[in-house]
Amino acid sequence: MTNDKIQNPNKIQISNFQNRRQITRRDFLKILGGTAAGLAACGYLSNRGLFNAHAVTGLGYQREALYYEKIDEETVKCVLCPHECVLRDGQRSFCRVREPKNGKLYTLVYELACACHVDPIEKKPIYHMLPGSSSFSIATAGCNSRCKYCQNWQISQSPPEDTQNTVLSCKKIISLAKENQCRSIAYTYSEPIIFYEYAFDTASLARTENIKNVLVTAGYINPEPLKALCKHIDACHVDLKAYNDVYLRDVCSQRLKPVLETLRIMKEEGVWLEIVNLIVPTLNDNMDMIREMCVWIKGNLGKDTPLHFSRFWPLYKLKDLPPTPLETLIQARSIAIKEGLNYVYIGNVENPESGHTYCPNCKKIVVKRMGYSITEYNILNSSCKFCGYKIAGIWTA
Repeated sequence: MTNDKIQNPNKIQISNFQNRRQITRRDFLKILGGTAAGLAACGYLSNRGLFNAHAVTGLGYQREALYYEKIDEETVKCVLCPHECVLRDGQRSFCRVREPKNGKLYTLVYELACACHVDPIEKKPIYHMLPGSSSFSIATAGCNSRCKYCQNWQISQSPPEDTQNTVLSCKKIISLAKENQCRSIAYTYSEPIIFYEYAFDTASLARTENIKNVLVTAGYINPEPLKALCKHIDACHVDLKAYNDVYLRDVCSQRLKPVLETLRIMKEEGVWLEIVNLIVPTLNDNMDMIREMCVWIKGNLGKDTPLHFSRFWPLYKLKDLPPTPLETLIQARSIAIKEGLNYVYIGNVENPESGHTYCPNCKKIVVKRMGYSITEYNILNSSCKFCGYKIAGIWTA
């Protein structure tokens, strides 16, 4: 996911906004409770084969998946996402983490985390919810996209057999979030849609503990499961990777229409939305296309929907392309503002002015950022402290 890159694989980073620290894997196992499952600590570790989703006791075919149709005694159709995989016993889904057995579909990553960190909420990036707070972030292996530039490809493009995992229960996640003074839990790094059952159960528990839930997603999900999940989600970062079907097909293995439908549904369901568009040189940096995207966002989601333009860095299968020029990002931001969007940011690059939140009315800075740190906070009762204009978002008192 854009911006939200996993930290150093040799350390498990437990951090908060005020006092970041790194601890060893052994220390983190103590935090997890020292269980036998702690043989493989969270944190994007890669000793292949140490944890096998089929071989580990209590995993594999333990948790029946939601949202599938039975075709015959040995065949099912997964209807969680638009790929709608038709699978016979023993066949693996496109996302690599769902498999049928005896005519039932199972998730292979329920409570099986391969990454776990405490991050500043700004890293997601979410700029308009509880700025300066910490978010307990989790992921499993797998993804239902094939983005050629993925920065977390070691886990997103792997099955659970090929990532080092730990059993981390939904209840334990809530406990760890509270211990680390996190005001939210983020389902991120890979693609939370593919660990739907895990995210859904954790999010519903978090709500009862007054902990908010953040979904960092590409939005490739069917309407019915999305609406059910939205009941437990407070904020969502959606990667609108391009406003172009050819790019989405060739670079990400997606289609545009389902992602746009996801955005509309989230808006209707009252989820706070922030959109990220990663601009890849020569592939999706056409300014006319970017203008069309901005017009669609304003017309369908509203002018107060934050839009983050993010810089591409050569990674994974697109190492032959250059980083996005700063001038391209500045031009895209200028277009978005000209088309009437109130909150437009630039990410993955040093450009402080484009990281602040400005009041759309008086143009003064209401949230000033230095990297992931908040250096000024001028919002009072969800309004600009200077002129009283209501600033869209979920704010601290």
